[in-house]
Amino acid sequence: MSGRFTGKTAIVTGASRGIGLGIAQRLVADGAKVVITARGKDALDEAVAQLGGPANALAVAGKADDLGHQDDTVHQAISTFGSIDFLVNNTGINPTFGPVLELDLAAARKIVEVNCISTLSWVQKVHRAWMKDNAGVIVNVSSLSAIRTEPGIGFYGATKAMLNSITELLAVELGPAIRVNGVAPAVVKTKFAAALYEGRADLVAQGYPLKRLGEPDDIGSVVAFLLSEDSAWMTGQTVVVDGGVSLTTGDT
Repeated sequence: MSGRFTGKTAIVTGASRGIGLGIAQRLVADGAKVVITARGKDALDEAVAQLGGPANALAVAGKADDLGHQDDTVHQAISTFGSIDFLVNNTGINPTFGPVLELDLAAARKIVEVNCISTLSWVQKVHRAWMKDNAGVIVNVSSLSAIRTEPGIGFYGATKAMLNSITELLAVELGPAIRVNGVAPAVVKTKFAAALYEGRADLVAQGYPLKRLGEPDDIGSVVAFLLSEDSAWMTGQTVVVDGGVSLTTGDT
């Protein structure tokens, strides 16, 4: 679409499919090199092919909250493409669905570990390895459920609310050389969000003023904006991208 990110490198976590892959595709279209992570090597290899092959993308398989995996990814990004100009923390988990009173506490701890603590760790490692001396831009992928309670995924939303707070804290600490923003999608048509719309997508979409659910491209374009100089005077903000549903009173 443009060459505005030519010469830039981005790490995008959780990018073998869904929103993460949509973000990576947009960044490559705008000229960036991308390093994508996820747990499954086969899915990552397929994603690299979709991104145009090794000239554009490098895959590093591993668990997002594994510190060794984070170190390896950071090292490979710099050794392969020469920099880490952008970090997009997209990885998030929600292995449960139901009332928070019935939530298994071990699962709750894991959700916090992946959605919040590992995001902070990624920022720390990228900062030490590159951005501290070279500047950069960070985007954290949050959720509309962080600001609007969603039955069934309430604790997931609570961790994303914590992530929004982390985004604000990092923006204060890392400015002016490093900007930190977030994006908070409503329901996007991905495997991850399937429980929220599967089998009733058209019905769910009727609750949105724009009368459709989100697509990964919808989030990718906003993330690209937040990484670009077009948002040069924005930091500490989490942008809601939701088809207008937060303006309504209906369920999503």
